[in-house]
Amino acid sequence: MMSMLRTAAFCSVFAAGAYAQPYDISDYVAEIGVENATTAVVVKRLSDGHTWSSNFARAEERFQPASTSKIPHTLIALESGFARPETTFEWDGKERFMDSWNQDQSLISAYQRSAVWVYQHITTSLGGDKMADWLQAFDYGNGEIGDESALDKYWLRGPLAISAEEQIDFLTKLAQENLPLAPATYVDARKIMMEAEAGDARLYAKTGYNLRSGQEDLGWYVGWVETADETYVFAVNMDLDGFDEAPQRKILARHVLARLDIFPAP
Repeated sequence: MMSMLRTAAFCSVFAAGAYAQPYDISDYVAEIGVENATTAVVVKRLSDGHTWSSNFARAEERFQPASTSKIPHTLIALESGFARPETTFEWDGKERFMDSWNQDQSLISAYQRSAVWVYQHITTSLGGDKMADWLQAFDYGNGEIGDESALDKYWLRGPLAISAEEQIDFLTKLAQENLPLAPATYVDARKIMMEAEAGDARLYAKTGYNLRSGQEDLGWYVGWVETADETYVFAVNMDLDGFDEAPQRKILARHVLARLDIFPAP
C-alpha cells in the first residue's frame, strides 16, 4: 500500500491546477501513531500546485495561530523599520515561562526561542491600526485583532484565527516574495526563520503552542522548504494533551516531509 501511495504522489509532473483534490496522506500520519481526526497536515508543491493533505475538513478549520503569528509579526517589525535581525530587546527582569526568555533578546533569538514578551512589545508599540492593516494586507486568516485590550494576546486568545489552508496561502506568498514587502525584508526574514539545511534544501519554519481552557491544547508547525529547483510549503496543527507532547508537532511534520522526499527527518 505504501509503495502505491509513493508512486501516485510522485507521478509525472502535471500542469499547474491539474490537481483538483489534495492527495490523501492520512496513512503517513497514522504511521507514527498520530490521530488523524485531531490533526491536519497540508503540503503544497509550488511549481504545479499539487497538494497533499491528511484531513481535508480540519485543514479548513480556523484556530488561533499562537506563535506561528511570529512570522507575520516579524515581517511587520522588519518592514516598518521597528527592528532589524540583530536589534536588542532588553529584558525587564520578570521571570517568564521559559528560562530562555529571561534575558535580553535579538529579533533572531526572540523568533527562534518564541519569546512572547518581545512580540508583545512589538505589537503594543506599533499599535492596533498598523498591526491590523498589515495582517489584512497579508490576507492572514481572518485578519482580526480586536480592541486595544487584546493587542498583547489576540494571536493566543483571539480574535485572530487562521486555518492550515490559510497558512499555506500566506506562506506561498511569502516564499514566492509576493507580499507587499521590500526585497531587504525577505532577505532578513530568511536569515531569522531558517531552521535547518540538508544538502541543497533549506527549511524555514515556526512552531506554535496554544493553551486552551477546557479542551486539549493546540500545536502548530508551519513553514516552507526551498531546494535548488522546487519549493514546498507546509502546515501542521494538532491537538495535544499538554506541553510534554509539543515535540510531536515537528516529529509529525518532518516525518511527512521525509516520506514525500522533500526534507529528511532529523
